[in-house]
Amino acid sequence: MSSLEAAPPGSPSSPTTTTISDPTILSHLQNYHATRCTQSPIYTFLLGPPSSPIFEFTYATKGLFLARMVLREEHLNVAGGIHGSVSATIVDWAGGLAIASYDLRNSTGVSVDINVSYLSSAKLADEVEIEGKVEKVGSTLAFTEVRIWKVEEGKRGRMVISGRHTKYVKGSAPK
Repeated sequence: MSSLEAAPPGSPSSPTTTTISDPTILSHLQNYHATRCTQSPIYTFLLGPPSSPIFEFTYATKGLFLARMVLREEHLNVAGGIHGSVSATIVDWAGGLAIASYDLRNSTGVSVDINVSYLSSAKLADEVEIEGKVEKVGSTLAFTEVRIWKVEEGKRGRMVISGRHTKYVKGSAPK
């Protein structure tokens, strides 16, 4: 999906089919991931190197983005479902990117709290949709909500995880 296409339909909190991505914010997120996020080896391992990421941003606007990816073996636990640590890492990644989408900042601070609720599962080769959303960005703290859905027949299906991520952002606002 290009930055000018409509976002996929989903839950009531997701963009409607007539909502258009902001190309400036989408470009900022792509660049932020490629230049900042991939400096962390865990993100490169789980999400792919900058030259060939295994996810795709599908929508971005102020304080909200969507991305999709297909689960691989390295994302799974011994029972064949998405690993809890992978879900928590995605909450960490997506919370930071939601903050970056809020005001185009180039630094998103440090984590002070992450909470993940595991609601269902997804398995090898399942496509999932990730939503990162800002609840509030203050001068000291930022609060985000991250959700992962299993994609079923091209649309959001069951919610797999619901997470919250709080970050200390003092000094990280754009100049």
